[in-house]
Amino acid sequence: MILIRPSSDADIDAIASIYAHHVLHGTATFETAPPSALEMAQRRSDVLSKGLPWLVVEVDGRVQGYAYANWFRPRDAFRYCAEDSIYLAPGMEGRGLGRALLAELLRCCESAGMRKMVAVIGDSANQGSIGLHRALGFAHAGTMAASGWKLGRWLDIVLMERALGPGGSTPPSVTDGTFSATAAQT
Repeated sequence: MILIRPSSDADIDAIASIYAHHVLHGTATFETAPPSALEMAQRRSDVLSKGLPWLVVEVDGRVQGYAYANWFRPRDAFRYCAEDSIYLAPGMEGRGLGRALLAELLRCCESAGMRKMVAVIGDSANQGSIGLHRALGFAHAGTMAASGWKLGRWLDIVLMERALGPGGSTPPSVTDGTFSATAAQT
C-alpha cells in the first residue's frame, strides 16, 4: 500500500538515510557530506515553520521517499515562489512515487497561495528528474553549466519552473500566503 502524508518527527531517521545515499552516491544534491539526523530535523522544522509542506511516501508502512518545498530565495518579494526537493530511497525509482509526491507537493503549495514552483535540478544528465518535472507541467528555464564539482566531474544545474494557480497573471489576494518570507530570514 502506498500512502503520502505529512512528515513527522518519527520519520527523521528514514529521511536522513535516504538523503545520505543521494549525498554520497548521486548528483541530485551538491552536498558532499551527509548531514546528521539532527540537522535534517532542523531543516524540516525550518520548512514547517514557514507554513510549507514536508511530505513522505510510505510503501507498506516504510518511508521510501520524501518531498518538501522551501523558499526559492529568502527575500520578501519571493514569498510566493518556492523550490521543490524530492528524494526516493534506493531502488524506489520508476514506480510512480516521485510523481505522486511532486503532484501532492504542488497541490499543497497551490492551496497555501504559492504562485510559482521552481526546480533546481542537479546534473543535466538527471533525465529522471527532468522528465518527472516536465510531465507535471514544468518548463525549462535555463541551464547553468559546470556549476558544481562532485564525484570527480563538473555538474550543470537545470532550472525548471511551473506556475501555480493563476501564477503571475493576477496579484496575490490578502488570503494568499499563510506564510511569511520575513520569518524565513530569522
